[in-house]
Parts: sequence; structure tokens; C-alpha cells
Amino acid sequence: MDNVKLSDLKILFDEETIQKAVKEMASRLNSDYGDEEVYLVSVLKGSVMFAVDLAKELKMPLQMEFIRLSSYGSSMTSSGKVNAVDITLPDLNNKNVLIVEDIIDTGHTAKFLVDFIKQNFHVKSLKFCSLLDKKVKRVVYIDADYYCFEVDDKFLVGYGLDLDGHFRNLPYIGYIG
Repeated sequence: MDNVKLSDLKILFDEETIQKAVKEMASRLNSDYGDEEVYLVSVLKGSVMFAVDLAKELKMPLQMEFIRLSSYGSSMTSSGKVNAVDITLPDLNNKNVLIVEDIIDTGHTAKFLVDFIKQNFHVKSLKFCSLLDKKVKRVVYIDADYYCFEVDDKFLVGYGLDLDGHFRNLPYIGYIG
């Protein structure tokens, strides 16, 4: 991390483009769920910016829950092993659950979470939404029900995505290159 500077980043999606995509996704979710209550489960730390911006646009009754999973550590590639740092959830039985993630790449974390919820709760519905979908890196078959952008195989930072804890606060998504 020490040798990567802000000036090294190239912008992939600017703030305006991201906000427009978030509003479009929220519109679809508002239409799909109507007035039904939804439990939004945000995967920390990466999805926090996206989850908050998305939640502000949702019109249905909403409960927000936050869990922590990790598969990167301080590396720039997924380890393939999911670490459940904190996966404490309320009773989700007979609830509409919307998982909110920053990025799906290998699919390990997404599949782990979907399987965890299915094994521990009898939910009314379970949907997965991701800001970014990196299908070119998929190892485990899983698809997002909703996503804003499909991306190539670049290491992305900003808008919640980090490099060893840095760059999450950027209002845009950039890549090192």
C-alpha cells in the first residue's frame, strides 16, 4: 500500500455515474418489493457506502443489518476462504432478505452468505444485489439478482472498496493502473 498514491488511480466510475446507477437499482427494488418490509443485510466493510446510498432511495419499510465477512485480508486477490468476522443476524424467518455487497468476484463470499442464510432461516425471499459484478473472476457459480456495473479484471478501490484499508472514502471507483 505504501507505494500506491491517489494520483496512481484512474477513474472507472465517477460519483455521478455511481449515484445514477444506485437510484436506478433502487427504483427496480421499489417496484419489485412494493410496500413489503425488507431486511437489508449489508456486508461490511466494503458495501457500507453503497448500502447507505441505496437505503436512502428505498421506499418500503426497511430494517438494516450489518455483518462482517472477509476473504481478502491485506491481499489484492481473494484467498478463496471466507472468514465470518461477525455474522450476527436477527430472526429472518418469513422475512424478505436483500443482501447488499460491494462486489462479487470469485463468488466465494456471496455463496457462503446465501448458503448461511438458507441453512439458518426459512426466509420469505432472498435476493442478492451488488454494486459491481466481476463475472470474469467467478470460481463459484452465483449470480446477483441485481447489480449496477459489470467490471473487468481490475483491482478496484473507492466508494467502499479498499486496498489494505485505504481509499474506501473516495466518492468514485478507480483502479490501479
